[in-house]
Amino acid sequence: MEFIVEGAPVSLQTKRAASKRDWQDRVRAASRFALPSDYFASDDRIAVTLYYFPDSAMDGDIDNIVKPILDALSQQVYLDDGQVERVVVQKFEPDGIFRFAAPSSTLEKALTQTKPLLYVKLSDDPFEELA
Repeated sequence: MEFIVEGAPVSLQTKRAASKRDWQDRVRAASRFALPSDYFASDDRIAVTLYYFPDSAMDGDIDNIVKPILDALSQQVYLDDGQVERVVVQKFEPDGIFRFAAPSSTLEKALTQTKPLLYVKLSDDPFEELA
């Protein structure tokens, strides 16, 4: 499952609870479009890939955006974020974007769409990219 969330992720360390709630609502809403209508939250092991494409040099640390995203998907995509066995997170600042060998149509859209945005990929195979 892949989807794009428009806007800049909110840090786990933000002092504005409303900003974090708004961001998590945006993540949930974006994920709903990628889920089948009859989907129930998975109890499988999960792998998550997060690519953040800021519109300028990123303020803050990349690791601080992960937890609010994982929490937003809990109870909707998976039952509990404890099921997440692997997280790949990377930022691609405007001067650091490179050619992906074979991007999916969703990643291709993320590469060409107006920034900032977050590309999210979830899989039930935590080892898929390790083989």
